[in-house]
Amino acid sequence: MPVVETRSSKISRRKLVVIAAVLLVLVGIVIVAIEREATSRRLVAAAISRPTAPSRPPLTRAEETYIQALWPIHGAVERSSARMTLGQIFYVTKDLEQAELKARVDEALTTFRRAEGQLRALEPPPSLRGAHDDYTAAVSLFERGAVEVLKMFDDGRDEHMRIAHPLGQEAADKIREVGVKFWPHEFPPN
Repeated sequence: MPVVETRSSKISRRKLVVIAAVLLVLVGIVIVAIEREATSRRLVAAAISRPTAPSRPPLTRAEETYIQALWPIHGAVERSSARMTLGQIFYVTKDLEQAELKARVDEALTTFRRAEGQLRALEPPPSLRGAHDDYTAAVSLFERGAVEVLKMFDDGRDEHMRIAHPLGQEAADKIREVGVKFWPHEFPPN
């Protein structure tokens, strides 16, 4: 004889399924919460156990004054070297005419020479004398590179750009080394 379900037993069975589903969801939430807590504790423990980089000592008033005076010079040197380098790239890829490249190199050379004069006028504190000399040497390398590129416009030989490239690269590396000390957030780590 078939079993006849009553309406109340159907409702009870539905309630039981809903309760079971809710319980499964709650158990899942608890498991996820426990796993997240364990993961976050591991991350915190790892962060605490990781040695921190030593913070650099605060700058003296003289160091701060020097670095602030160097900043506008640095900005001009960076812009000019980037414009000159990009100009050379655009010239090689035929996206820039020779006259436009010459104008960029002339402008950069003027900036580098002005920067050298401004650097000579600065009096770095003894603690920054080495960095100042390195920075000045880098600007001089940029200047030598610009002079080399300008030779191309006299004799028409593009090889002057290849000769100038290592000078510009060495200058950029020196500027980056000094810049990391003075403006650590300007040069993000690679």
